[in-house]
Amino acid sequence: MNGLVIRNTGSWYTVKTDDGLLFDCKVKGSFRLKGIRSTNPVAVGDMVTITPGADGQTALIDGIVDRRNYIIRRASNLSKQSHIIAANVDLAALVVTIAHPETSTTFIDRFLASAEAYRVPVLLIFNKTDLYDELERGQMEYLVALYQCIGYKCVTCSAEKGDGIDALRTELQGKTTLLSGNSGVGKSTLLNLLVPDADARTAEISAAHDAGMHTTTFSQMFFLPQGGALIDTPGIKGFGTFDMEREEVSHYFREIFMVSAECRFGNCTHTHEPGCAVLQAVAEGGIAESRFTSYLSMLEDKDEDKYRGAT
Repeated sequence: MNGLVIRNTGSWYTVKTDDGLLFDCKVKGSFRLKGIRSTNPVAVGDMVTITPGADGQTALIDGIVDRRNYIIRRASNLSKQSHIIAANVDLAALVVTIAHPETSTTFIDRFLASAEAYRVPVLLIFNKTDLYDELERGQMEYLVALYQCIGYKCVTCSAEKGDGIDALRTELQGKTTLLSGNSGVGKSTLLNLLVPDADARTAEISAAHDAGMHTTTFSQMFFLPQGGALIDTPGIKGFGTFDMEREEVSHYFREIFMVSAECRFGNCTHTHEPGCAVLQAVAEGGIAESRFTSYLSMLEDKDEDKYRGAT
């Protein structure tokens, strides 16, 4: 029997079959031993084969249909290598905020690079526009211009006020979209606007730390009224990239890859070499300092303990 994984609680998976039936599933024991070095061998969005139990309500997942793509990050679990955030998505939507809390450009760029590596289009959602002062609004407009110039779609909105939600609905229509972001950026509030019956929990921002409290504790797919689906995921604090060789990192920064064609050396790392077109572009303002800083930080990701605090 074939089905779609629509929920992952960490120990159980909910699978919706082609006939619309729901089964609470475990992963077959032998299936876990096939060398899948991940905290979750099965992810929301996976198409799987299941064998129903005698009770007609539970089943065993005994196979995964080949994925067309997935989004992955370095796992916080030290015994594993990776964590698959979602599979078979048409779009990855990253919710970011300029303040309350602040989403770092390093986090944004790591997410973009990982999506680039797995050929997943990205939409950047700049939320909480109603809270920004003049300086913060200027920062948002700068980042929107920066990422649009590189080729990423951006939407600005206020989930609290409802501003910009219609434009967001248009971008999401008919697509299976991963909804991700730091804790506290308003993902749950957005989800409740987009899927009125989702009944996602929201939480106040911690005044002491100006950081989000985790409100989503597992991944789940919600179906949009206008067609398509959202995969809601727990808020994450860091985004450690996974399975990228040093010489590949520049390929996932669009503007760096484009400019690198003009470097003197074909194996240029864009860190110190003479005749490096990327270093020249950074110095002249053709490549944003923040993007180059993110690139350099990813070169250091061979340190296995880096970014392991993310959950």
